[in-house]
Amino acid sequence: LQGIFVLGLPYALLHSGYSGLLLIVLAAALCCYTGKILIACLYEENEDGQLIRVRDTYEDIANSCCKKLSPSLGGIVVNVTQVVELIMTCILYLVVSGNLLSHSFPYVPVTEKTWSVIAFVTLLPCIFIRTLKIVSKLSQLCSLVHFVIIFVVITYCLTQMHQWSWAKFRFSLEFENFLVSVGVIIFSYTSQIFLPTLEGSMKNPGEFRCMLNWTHFFACILKTTFALTAFLTWGEKTKEVITDNLPSFLETLVNLCLLTKALLSYPLPFFAATEIVYSCISNDSHSNYSSPLLALTVRGSFLLLTLLMAMFTPHFALLMGLSGSVTGAAMTFLLPSLFHLKLKWKKLSFLEKCVDISVFILGFFCSLAGIVCSIKGLLEVFG
Repeated sequence: LQGIFVLGLPYALLHSGYSGLLLIVLAAALCCYTGKILIACLYEENEDGQLIRVRDTYEDIANSCCKKLSPSLGGIVVNVTQVVELIMTCILYLVVSGNLLSHSFPYVPVTEKTWSVIAFVTLLPCIFIRTLKIVSKLSQLCSLVHFVIIFVVITYCLTQMHQWSWAKFRFSLEFENFLVSVGVIIFSYTSQIFLPTLEGSMKNPGEFRCMLNWTHFFACILKTTFALTAFLTWGEKTKEVITDNLPSFLETLVNLCLLTKALLSYPLPFFAATEIVYSCISNDSHSNYSSPLLALTVRGSFLLLTLLMAMFTPHFALLMGLSGSVTGAAMTFLLPSLFHLKLKWKKLSFLEKCVDISVFILGFFCSLAGIVCSIKGLLEVFG
């Protein structure tokens, strides 16, 4: 999903100006921080003062925080939020795939929805994915394709360096457009849903914090470079998806790369969503499938659901923005900071408490602003 949002970063700079560059750095720092405190909630100190992993998932953390109200209330809220966000992400990949195929082969008399069905057929093998190892290999290929796309766009922009002008940056901002930019920039970094599983799968979990620091640092550098060079190249003509600014011969190449990336990206959120639902239905561990038929039924149902919603949900982009403002902000800012305060309050310093509270307040206002803008857009569309 990050790759999809990265393509919108130059457009975000168009509406945020110099503040957008600061936001890219700030968002990286905040998302890195909330990732660390979320993982910290998985651990507790034993009698010897050693950190022991006593929780395995986001759900476990939520249940620990809400156990006085209800033993499973927190887990239910987190699971529903995660599944909604993951399914919406899968649907977005199908919608994007249909759109890219339609633009790549405009001479073929096939509708965009039909292209989405064709893309869906290539994803049917996802039904048989049972382990994270297969998903990780597909994600590696996805990352490789992502770097190819970034390389092509930046290389073209560098050939147009003689046209660059810092005068293209603006100081005055339109509040609503600025909020859109904030959403695009923040959600280009979100990965908290996958972090507990990722940390638990590492050979040396002690290196997780270091890994998180370096990945967010390099992501920040890459995104800043990409957004800056692209915006300086096209200025006020920057489009929502930057590949639409490329010459036709490069646009087709990059669109096909994007299509490949979208299809390779689909298995990760799909696998995560089906794992959550299967574990809830069967009350079984995520990796031990006591009922293969049930697992296949869950995966098949989810595949079909994503196709139907991709084809028949009107104004999906606005609905995605609405759900993203609720689930994305909740999973990235609100819940990690809230859980950290709840579980670690006695051990946190005054400064750490202030940081957590500030992150929570910031996440709340980002979510509220995104909800307002999305609902306003839906009301305008439906007249």
